[in-house]
Amino acid sequence: MARKTGSHSEITGPRIRAAALQLFARHGFAAVSMRQIAGEVGVQAGALYLYTPDKQTLLFDLLEAHMVELLDSWSKSEAGGDPVQNLEAFCRCHIQFNLSHSDSLFISYMELRNLDPDNFAKIEAYRKRYEDALEAILKAGTEAKLFSLPDTKLATMAVIAMLNGVNTWFREGGRLSQDRVERIYWNMVRRAVGAKGFS
Repeated sequence: MARKTGSHSEITGPRIRAAALQLFARHGFAAVSMRQIAGEVGVQAGALYLYTPDKQTLLFDLLEAHMVELLDSWSKSEAGGDPVQNLEAFCRCHIQFNLSHSDSLFISYMELRNLDPDNFAKIEAYRKRYEDALEAILKAGTEAKLFSLPDTKLATMAVIAMLNGVNTWFREGGRLSQDRVERIYWNMVRRAVGAKGFS
């Protein structure tokens, strides 16, 4: 049977993912049914299975897309300079990307536990690549005596946690502009890593 007009895969597939992302972020993965997602998109529940085999795969696809896009954003933002410049570029990239993907960031932490073991391992591998990129900067800075850190792995986790916090409170049009927030957070991060000349 031919698909209805407007139900082509290049249109409906992204609409399904967008609806699932919003619903998972708003209500939680466990509370959302495939029927709800279908209703949000305006298709029959059975039509969803033309685009995804199940809800677990849909969640994995959303989390994987987030990590792939984040890693790609960082690869394009990497300053290629000294560790201090690279750390600033990382901080700004992280804040900019995640503020424009707030629902994706939220479910990437809150719904990770709902992945089956194989999918969890795949997402963890992406996250490790991202964490390793930051730790490489911190190690280079420590070796060059530009940073003062007793443990670069711990510092990596602390910096990412600090940067993720922006998404919990920042609102466009609020007291601070995004650029101002980036500059303030960069100053806090470089003090936290003991950057030379800052205490």
